[in-house]
Amino acid sequence: MSGSEEATIPRITCAEDGPYLVKNLKSLYDHQGKPLPPDGSIALCRCGGSSNKPFCDGTHSKIGFSGRKSPDRVPDRRDDYRGQSITIHDNRGLCAHAGICTDELKEVWRIGEEPWIDSDGAGVAAITAIIKKCPSGALSYTIDGEEHRDLERPPEVRVVEGGPYRVVGGVELKDVKWGDGVSREHYNLCRCGASKNKPFCDGSHWNVEFDGDR
Repeated sequence: MSGSEEATIPRITCAEDGPYLVKNLKSLYDHQGKPLPPDGSIALCRCGGSSNKPFCDGTHSKIGFSGRKSPDRVPDRRDDYRGQSITIHDNRGLCAHAGICTDELKEVWRIGEEPWIDSDGAGVAAITAIIKKCPSGALSYTIDGEEHRDLERPPEVRVVEGGPYRVVGGVELKDVKWGDGVSREHYNLCRCGASKNKPFCDGSHWNVEFDGDR
């Protein structure tokens, strides 16, 4: 890769106990879908306290924000749920609890039951359609020995109302340990500051009633 190509790759770096430093990103949208001008290098708030969300205003240094993972987070482990025609792979440690799978296909993703995923609970087409909607990268599937994990999309970051930064298109995330078997093409980054699995979202914005628009 040439130096000029390297200089144009969209990437995100997590500043230590500070914001997300974003470079070379051409598509950034607010929670209403309106484009935000990513002028060169930008700093996105990840402590949840900025008065200029989604941009950083330095509040992280005033409130003692820590970007470290919590020792009592959900373990990083991928589990395989084998069915007759499809195997569903799931890493609960990276789940952002968007609720798409449990809301839209309850016959497969069954809250309160064991095993909680039934890979024979619906047709293959319905299952793969839901997995492709998973924003966190925690879900993938294998059919006929071939695993399907990523999608083909242009690099983009969207601010989710009251929730995380939704990243797609393979935006490079620098110097971060990835979860077992998860996608690097799409992932959710915490912006409420409360996730136990920083920098990834774990759904804690629901618990702290994060208002990302104030």
